Amino acid sequence: MRIEDYLIGQSASLTKQFGSEEVMAFAELTLDRNPIHLDESYAKKSLFGERLVHGFLVGSLISAVFGTKLPGDGAIYLHQEMNFRKPVHYGDVITATVTVTNIRKEKSLLYFDTRCENDRGEVVIEGKAILKVS
Repeated sequence: MRIEDYLIGQSASLTKQFGSEEVMAFAELTLDRNPIHLDESYAKKSLFGERLVHGFLVGSLISAVFGTKLPGDGAIYLHQEMNFRKPVHYGDVITATVTVTNIRKEKSLLYFDTRCENDRGEVVIEGKAILKVS
């Protein structure tokens, strides 16, 4: 799509459930082996009482929306802010949604609000992003 084809308010979403398999693969890829994510007995003694999904694993769902839906192929990720609002637990179903908030046609830039919600309707991540489109 061309920059002229995008509209303020346009949005797209993806939904995924996060569990042990995803957390283990992410820990191996990123070398983030914090026991709050991997060690059940350690996590039981923590503030949360159970293992949590890595925040950046959940946030990567935002990137998936950008790469596959809006704006899609060929977009370049320039900036992302993420505020982690609530923990994500093993088995949570998360929906990431991106919404166009501003368009700079002369620079081919799209500005977005980004958010991830769990299946209980709680916002777990919110932020902003900027992408360049061709």
